[in-house]
Amino acid sequence: MKQAIICFAVLCMCTVFSVSAQSVFGKWKTIDDETGQEKSIVEIYEEDGKVYGKVVEILNKDRQDARCDKCKGEKKDQPILNMIIIDGLKKDGNEYSGGTILDPNKGKEYKCKIWVDEEDQGKLNVRGYVAFLFRTQNWFRVD
Repeated sequence: MKQAIICFAVLCMCTVFSVSAQSVFGKWKTIDDETGQEKSIVEIYEEDGKVYGKVVEILNKDRQDARCDKCKGEKKDQPILNMIIIDGLKKDGNEYSGGTILDPNKGKEYKCKIWVDEEDQGKLNVRGYVAFLFRTQNWFRVD
């Protein structure tokens, strides 16, 4: 009986760790897909049933005080640090979609879809798209 309880406890713990590893929530390191350089840390979180992503750290020391000078509207000339760049995604199966992502360097906003890579749980696929044109970046989980 004691072995059965221990086995059940271990199984439950493995399930909990497996589910949390597949989550989009947490901190992710962004990589510039054009230069391959690390850019920032984005924290993805849920609020009122929607998913958001906020820049919590800028890794390039020369860009620490960067502002979104190419943005339009309320984000125009605002600091990129602490800016919400993923806005309003909703769960759709194994992915989150229906919201937008902002590229603060270009000041452009795109429809967005994110999902954890099936083969590498530490990799997040982030896709920005307009109509049939899209670009997918890989972000990497930060412990």
